[in-house]
Amino acid sequence: MKAVLILVGKTQNKHFIAGIKDYVERICHYLPYSIIVIPELKNTKNITENQQKEREGELILKEIQLSDTVVLLDEHGKEFRSVEYADWLQRKLNTARRLVFVIGGPYGFSDAVYKRSNEMISLSQMTFSHQMVRLIFVEQLYRACTIIKGEPYHHE
Repeated sequence: MKAVLILVGKTQNKHFIAGIKDYVERICHYLPYSIIVIPELKNTKNITENQQKEREGELILKEIQLSDTVVLLDEHGKEFRSVEYADWLQRKLNTARRLVFVIGGPYGFSDAVYKRSNEMISLSQMTFSHQMVRLIFVEQLYRACTIIKGEPYHHE
């Protein structure tokens, strides 16, 4: 199984970039993993939030294959403790060919992306910047991989 993270716009903060790079390298010891960056839309001042979500959604959907299991990172998604997330991930590793996680743009997802998704998960009830969520997500994915392998990174 391969895991993919699709996100809208480049990560800007150099500290987040370094942290993400570190965790991606660690994750790759456990499973094939890659990040696909959808370019930020230009001239968004002249379009509505809905139009921006629609355009971003079209670009996101172009990266998704028919057989993919698509999981949106969304504030209305299911919340997990880290050990529960590891159990969930283990089940996905056994059933999905390509597990695609998606972090949307600043206004969220279009209806078409919601319809294509298989599940939604939330990292927290708190709100984080889209830049910060990227780092938090890859750390949690790494943590789940270590829990699955019984390694000492995670402490109960």
